[in-house]
Amino acid sequence: MEYGAAKRRAAKELGLSGHGALPSNEVLEDEVRDYIAVFCADTQPQELQALRRLALVWMERLAAFRPHLGGAVWHGTATRSSDIYLQLFCDDSKSAEIALIDQGVRYLSRTVTGMSGHPVEALSVNAFCADLNEDIGVHLMIYDFDDVRGALKSDAKGRTPRGDAKALLRLLQQVSA
Repeated sequence: MEYGAAKRRAAKELGLSGHGALPSNEVLEDEVRDYIAVFCADTQPQELQALRRLALVWMERLAAFRPHLGGAVWHGTATRSSDIYLQLFCDDSKSAEIALIDQGVRYLSRTVTGMSGHPVEALSVNAFCADLNEDIGVHLMIYDFDDVRGALKSDAKGRTPRGDAKALLRLLQQVSA
């Protein structure tokens, strides 16, 4: 998981330059897990499952674009306050946008920093999550089809940073078993 933007915002709020020694992503993720264990242990597992089920709905809806789930929902640190981040690997960068238009989905388009540090287009929608009874942000990061090869490289802990619908289904089944 990448915490770069959050670390820079926190450093700025603390009056630091953000260029000094900031904690590693692994240290921050461990602290998030500790926080969840202490303050959210009774609600977070159900919230995470609800977010994962909603992500799966969107992954199935956009299956033609080879969606992969990343971020806190994939890594298991999401709460009801978390958004869903899907990476779409498209043959044509406008095809996902056209699919949303065809499906009557309202979205906001913007440019964000992608997984390799380069700008990518992001299409953001609000999706109602019945299990949580609220809207959740779903962000669709648009990548070229060839980018999928580098998308599954393991992180420092040996985990894949994202997974496809089959991998997400396995996560959902592990918890319900």
